Amino acid sequence: MKPAPLLRVVRTHPSAGLLAAQLTAVLAYPFFDHTALGRGALGVLNMVVVLAAVVAVRRTPAFGWVAVVLGGPALVLTLLEANLPDQGGVVLASAVLHAPFYFYVSYALIRYLYEDERVTRDELFATGAAFTVVAWAFAHVFAAVQVVWPGSFGAPEGDPLPWFDLLFLSFTTLTSVGLSDVLPVADHARSVVMVEQVTGVLYVALVVSRLVGLTVARARSGS
Repeated sequence: MKPAPLLRVVRTHPSAGLLAAQLTAVLAYPFFDHTALGRGALGVLNMVVVLAAVVAVRRTPAFGWVAVVLGGPALVLTLLEANLPDQGGVVLASAVLHAPFYFYVSYALIRYLYEDERVTRDELFATGAAFTVVAWAFAHVFAAVQVVWPGSFGAPEGDPLPWFDLLFLSFTTLTSVGLSDVLPVADHARSVVMVEQVTGVLYVALVVSRLVGLTVARARSGS
C-alpha cells in the first residue's frame, strides 16, 4: 500500500492504527528485547502505541484531554524504562502512569462502541483495539505488583519477570485460554489476575455480544 493511502486509512480508522501498532509491538518484542539498542527501539514503538491510542480517543465521545494528560508523562517514562529496565522505581512509576492511561483508552473505545446503533468498520477495529488495550493495562498492573511484592509471579529468587512475560500472562488471562507458564503465586498477584479474568468474561458478554446483536438486527432489517 502506498504511503498516502496508508495515512488516509489511519486517519479514517484510528482504531485500526492502534490495533496494528499493538500487534506490531507484540511481534517485535522477541526480536528486540535483549539489547539496549533493541529496548530503545521498542521504547519508540511503544511511544507510537501511546500516540495511536491518543489519536483513537480523540475520535470517541470521551475527553481527549484526559488521554493527553496521562499519555504525555507515559511517553517520557516509556523511554526511561526502555533504558533502565532493572530500576524498580522507574518500572513502578511507568506502570502507575501507563495502567490508568490504557484503562482510560479502553473506556473511551468501549464508550465509542456504545455511542450509536450501527456497526461501522472503525467500530469493529475498536473492538479489537479495546481488548488489546485492556491486556496492556493489566500487564502494567502486573509490573507494579511485582515491584511492590517481589516474587508475585513465581520468578526464582524473587527476580522480576520481563515485561513480555507479563504481557503474555495478561493476554492468556484476559482470553481465558490458560496457556501461560507464568503463574501468580502471591495473594496480591492472584487477586489482580482474578479481576482480569472477570473483565475478560464481561468484555465478551457486554461488548462483543452487543456488536453481534446489532449486526444480526441490521441484517434482518435489510438496511
